[in-house]
Amino acid sequence: MDTKSMMIDISKKLFQQKGYIGVGLTEILKVGNFSKGSLYHHFPNGKEELLIACLQSMSEDMTNDIEDIFERYPTTKEATTAMIGQLMANFESEGTISAYTFSSIISEMALLSDPVRIACSNLYIKMQRIYSNKLLADGFTEESAKSIAVMMTASLEGAILLCLTQKTSNPLKVILDILPTLLSNKMEK
Repeated sequence: MDTKSMMIDISKKLFQQKGYIGVGLTEILKVGNFSKGSLYHHFPNGKEELLIACLQSMSEDMTNDIEDIFERYPTTKEATTAMIGQLMANFESEGTISAYTFSSIISEMALLSDPVRIACSNLYIKMQRIYSNKLLADGFTEESAKSIAVMMTASLEGAILLCLTQKTSNPLKVILDILPTLLSNKMEK
């Protein structure tokens, strides 16, 4: 792995664990054993540019995982059930699913930095597009598919945050009980 990729990988984990404000460049340099010159060579605009690179990397990882699951299952209901099951298994085995959320970064930075806000928005748009396309294939109307995709994204992101704060996978279990029923009922315009 090259130095830039290692910086992104280490920083991504630190930002997910501690948030943007909670991680200083000194900590990133120390954990990765990087020089300050190397950091600024790869990220001339500093910490915010590094954060955006981390968000783009997270976006690729998360959308690849979601696409993989949604391609393996014939219906949105089955794919969503599998995805939530995987999130629950991750939480129960690791005690966290922070790799699948970046809400702390959004809450810290969205109003302060348009480039960070846009990077986060792009990830949510990609997720919603995956859900919406599967819903369209299931026969939902375009309007219903888009609306349900927004609801799925918001519900899953909220459930992940609740799992992290409550230290239980119960919020995901609730979503798992309710969401498949909604996905079985095609909404009409």
